[in-house]
Amino acid sequence: MLKFLNRVVGGSGSGPKDLPYNIGEPYPSAWGSWTHFRGTSKDDGSPVSIFSISGSNAQDGHLAAARNGVKRLRTVRHPNILSFLHSTETETMDASTTKHTIYIVTEPVMPLSEKIKELCLQNIQRDEYYAWGLHQIAKAVSFLNNDCKLVHANVCVASVVVTQTLDWKLHAFDVLSEFDGTNEASAGPMLQYAWLVGSQYKPVELLKSDWAAVRKSPPWAIDSWGLGCLIYELFSGLKLSKTEELRNTASIPKSLLPDYQRLLSAVPSRRLNTSKLIENSAYFQNKLVDTIHFMEILNLKDSVEKDTFFRKLPNLAEQLPRQIVLKKLLPLLASALEFGSAAAPALTALLKMGSWLSTEEFSVKVLPTIVKLFASNDRAIRVGLLQYVDQFGESLSAQIVDEQVYPHVATGFSDTSAFLRELTLKSMLVLAPKLSQRTISGSLLKYLSKLQVDEEPAIRTNTTILLGNIASHLNEGTRKRVLINAFTVRALRDSFSPARGAGIMALCATSSYYDITEISTRILPNVVVLIIDPDNDVRSKAFQAVDQFLQIVKQTYEKTNSGDAAGAAGDGLSSMPGNASLLGWAMSSLTLKGKPAEQAPLALVNTSASLTKMTSNDSSAMDTPTTAPAHVSSTTDFPDQHVPESPTSTDGWGELENGIQEEHESDKDGWDDIEPLEEPTPPPALANIQAAQKRPVSQSRPKQASLRPKNTAKVIKDEDDELWGSIAAPAPKTSSKALNLKTSQSVDDDDDPWAAIAAPLPTTKARPLAAGRGRGAKPAAPKLGAQRINRTSSSGV
Repeated sequence: MLKFLNRVVGGSGSGPKDLPYNIGEPYPSAWGSWTHFRGTSKDDGSPVSIFSISGSNAQDGHLAAARNGVKRLRTVRHPNILSFLHSTETETMDASTTKHTIYIVTEPVMPLSEKIKELCLQNIQRDEYYAWGLHQIAKAVSFLNNDCKLVHANVCVASVVVTQTLDWKLHAFDVLSEFDGTNEASAGPMLQYAWLVGSQYKPVELLKSDWAAVRKSPPWAIDSWGLGCLIYELFSGLKLSKTEELRNTASIPKSLLPDYQRLLSAVPSRRLNTSKLIENSAYFQNKLVDTIHFMEILNLKDSVEKDTFFRKLPNLAEQLPRQIVLKKLLPLLASALEFGSAAAPALTALLKMGSWLSTEEFSVKVLPTIVKLFASNDRAIRVGLLQYVDQFGESLSAQIVDEQVYPHVATGFSDTSAFLRELTLKSMLVLAPKLSQRTISGSLLKYLSKLQVDEEPAIRTNTTILLGNIASHLNEGTRKRVLINAFTVRALRDSFSPARGAGIMALCATSSYYDITEISTRILPNVVVLIIDPDNDVRSKAFQAVDQFLQIVKQTYEKTNSGDAAGAAGDGLSSMPGNASLLGWAMSSLTLKGKPAEQAPLALVNTSASLTKMTSNDSSAMDTPTTAPAHVSSTTDFPDQHVPESPTSTDGWGELENGIQEEHESDKDGWDDIEPLEEPTPPPALANIQAAQKRPVSQSRPKQASLRPKNTAKVIKDEDDELWGSIAAPAPKTSSKALNLKTSQSVDDDDDPWAAIAAPLPTTKARPLAAGRGRGAKPAAPKLGAQRINRTSSSGV
């Protein structure tokens, strides 16, 4: 009972009560009489190392030397010397005796001998790592001897520990003392606790206690001998048992052997200064030492040196010891990127090193840096992040993407660089599934609406592809409102043939989201007219789409006739073979464009000449993923393909609130087309189309009414012409004038504000589009139509 109370008062198994750290399991080895424990902080659980030494008498020599070591370790600071955190001395009662214990708390480290066993390095990788470690210990000894005029007197494997980043650090300062070289007449010992050092580690003058000779020697004489002992133990893998073993040089590398022999010179004054060893030894000139040294003085390098270094680093990292790369180089690289001292090419090396980590380690060591980099103003960094988003995007949580990543990425949608706009668009293929419905509806769709009328045709095409891919992540209300309008009103009327093809295939890939009424009244009428498109590839896709949607209609009709009420609802065909291939094509075309090997990091590829010479054969190559529309460069100046934004909408697709369609005027909604019809039977459907077309539109109702005949059948025909007039097949010459007149005087066209900004049709339909685009308040549109007519009529220019 008394022993239990003593442990409670004096300290339990987890450490004394006044020590703010928990003591864990001990390591098998430690220097001298010390015991080395693993430990953790009681405050935050962070790892530490705890060294303890005990004695029954407070005046015990070991405790006195330990107090000297605590004092020295607290006051001497150097990157290659063990970092001191805390110390305390306690007294505990054990039966009738008093036990005195000294604790030192330091950064978390492991004995060098244990770490070497754990790493199991071989051959050149072992030599490179040993060179780096010896380089660090030599710098620590040089600092003590040359700068502080201190003598450690016990440099050996036991006095070296290794940090979590695999750095070597010197400790065991119990014998450490000032070098008293000025007092040569003094006969007393210069090193008060030299008796703690094993005789095998002592040079001849210290072994004989010839203090006069020690004082006449240079300050580094004793520690240079100790460094030689460390080199022997390191390469032989054996603990030094007697001084004579130092003559065995079979295990010493040839490049280090001359310096090893000079360190162990019998004459103290001839021993090699450790500072000279660092500067002149060829052994320290290797890839690992040079790489880590460059990273540590990165701030002193100019931009050219940094750029050259980081471009070589990914290949260089494969040649270095994997553990050193992950535990030493990776933290240095992440820190350099985070604080802005590293160039943009360093991101490639960071992600390559991160790919060697487990998923958990990647989330802890790499992802926090990447998330912070998204806020960088460096355009090169932003381009790199967007190019490689597919490598780390899956590791990002939905909350981080929605709150920390997307707000910064979204700025790229409106960037002046078309290349950056396109990369931002493609990154949404990875990021959009992790966004909340509020962010998608309130922000992302507005940006995509603007990009679908971007001046660059490749961006317009990729926007359609992206919408087809993220359709499954939209809620039902948003899909009903957005998809058909985006694919028919805009994509199918685009003057860029790959954009029209992408619109057709996006409709097919999302066919399961449309009911029978939408297919019959809104999709098929828009797709059918493209079977006479000038572009062969568009015609082919249009025929496929018509077949697919007609099959859906036929199956619904058959189910309706058989009395299947569920079939009458007709939600489309969710598992048609064409759907999978079309969706895969869209995803491939978007993903392939994002491969860094296919684009220069910062320069845009000018393909205006190739686009000018593009024929229907060129565009037909879209069927294969390698030549999908997403590969078209977005840097060309294509004046007749520019689609201006609607003057009647603020975001192009209207206000979306959680996918619920608000009732407001059509001139505020960029993706409203016609309301879904209630009845699936043909007569009521036609009646509802007629009613939708008759919604009041200011300034055009009287003229529209005056143009309509009173005959009912003729009214339906004319209104159908008016609804799809802007994308219909070219009418005979005798009726083209009336079509232009109607489109210029009425904005009814299914009350769709986007008919005014629809992309120009191919050459055969230039005249109707010019008239249609002349509606509204933009004076440049008629000029655009005139230019297309001139180009068609004067092919020789």
